[in-house]
Amino acid sequence: MALKAVLFVAAAMAASMTTPTARAQEHTRVFELRTYTCYEGKLPVLLARFRDHTTRILEKHGMTIVAYWVPQDPPAAQNTLIWVVAHPSREAAKKNWDEFRQDPDWQKLQKESEANGKEVSKVESVFLDPTDFSPLK
Repeated sequence: MALKAVLFVAAAMAASMTTPTARAQEHTRVFELRTYTCYEGKLPVLLARFRDHTTRILEKHGMTIVAYWVPQDPPAAQNTLIWVVAHPSREAAKKNWDEFRQDPDWQKLQKESEANGKEVSKVESVFLDPTDFSPLK
């Protein structure tokens, strides 16, 4: 869990480069920390899917990608994608994910990418609220 906390802080610092006005307007956002553990040898396939297709579809459904990471140290370096996505609210997150799952582009992409077997064996999702002193809100 410490790795996740460090990565989230790094994302917050990078994203905090927005103007004070923009940060003030975004104070109701909720952040979602997602960790995907892949089956052996499938991380490159998952990364390509996110790079080439998934990010675009996520953004189409109102999700703001904060950052993506791959751990440096084994064994997670070979099978883990960690990412943070922002939503306007927790309710919006549910709506965003429901619409994403129903998106015909996503359904087609998922079917094609899993033709040789699923990439992800485990998904962890944690919703986070920024603290009152967080530079990213």
